Amino acid sequence: MLDRAIGRRDSLTALLLPLADRSLLLPNVAVAELIDYVPGEPVLGAARWHLGMIEWRNLRLPLVSFEAASGGEAVIGERARIVVLNALGETSTRFMAVLIQHVPRSCRVDSQLSYVDVPLKPLELAAVQVGETVARVPDLAALENLLHSAL
Repeated sequence: MLDRAIGRRDSLTALLLPLADRSLLLPNVAVAELIDYVPGEPVLGAARWHLGMIEWRNLRLPLVSFEAASGGEAVIGERARIVVLNALGETSTRFMAVLIQHVPRSCRVDSQLSYVDVPLKPLELAAVQVGETVARVPDLAALENLLHSAL
């Protein structure tokens, strides 16, 4: 995703999304909005990564714990926020809400992005060095498909 976006220009603005145990790196155009954390309305029989449904701009969105969806545990810290992501359009899902642990940080990335050889978890495409941070590039298409199959 980042390679394709960078390939069309010299650099792009990206966001580091802080999770409980790592950071995700996404182009800022993938993010529709950052909102305050609200607990999701529980869904009977939902997977442990599905934290319920939230209301956003007159839409009901599934709230996802990326950590739990990629094999870890859901964590809701005291500075938790929700990032609403634009879906890629491979399913009927238009937006996804993902739990993050703090306000995202903006950064510039270019075609010289350094890939890091570290073990990847499910739903991660790559690990890259962004300043002092090793960030993970999420597989949003796989996350979208996971959501679609669970809803």
